[in-house]
Amino acid sequence: MATFITLVTFTDQGIKNVKESPARLESFKALVEAQGGTLKSAYYTQGGYDMVVIVEGDEAAVMTGNLKVGSLGNVRTQTLRGFSADEMKGFLSNMP
Repeated sequence: MATFITLVTFTDQGIKNVKESPARLESFKALVEAQGGTLKSAYYTQGGYDMVVIVEGDEAAVMTGNLKVGSLGNVRTQTLRGFSADEMKGFLSNMP
């Protein structure tokens, strides 16, 4: 399965209802699992982002999850495809 790292920021609506955030995270976990993915970890953070979420799954599952979460209006996301060190070694071994 592919790894995706999502950087999350609360919208005005999301911070107004921040006490609901842990319950929203549990709902997101259920959504990811329903799509065949796994929520590997989630951290509430300080700084430029309010959360960092790591999910394993296929692109369709991650896209569906992010679109559903975004449509609720509580967060904005920026998702990055992550590669392990072993995956990187494989890419490098293919270089001429």
